Amino acid sequence: MTLRMYANRKKLNLEDIQVRLRHDRVYLDDCLSCEEGDGRVDRITRTLALEGDLTDEQRQRLIAIADRCPVHQTLEKEVRIETTADEMVEQMRDQDIER
Repeated sequence: MTLRMYANRKKLNLEDIQVRLRHDRVYLDDCLSCEEGDGRVDRITRTLALEGDLTDEQRQRLIAIADRCPVHQTLEKEVRIETTADEMVEQMRDQDIER
């Protein structure tokens, strides 16, 4: 979406975009926190196929823009997921049990 908006704004002849992702868990060569875990990190390998009459410079710029995509930026940062229980669901369940 980010690439398409950029290409449209710059009036680039970008006909199609295909993105292939591969996820691996790989061992770090120099692990700073190996005592805390198994020494592996998540690695996502991305391959972009940019179809259209584009110069090498335009292709390189589109790849740079892809790195600025909000999803890409989120995945590059350390992500922590915190889960909480929905109190409303628990209250409804407790009311059903009382009946």
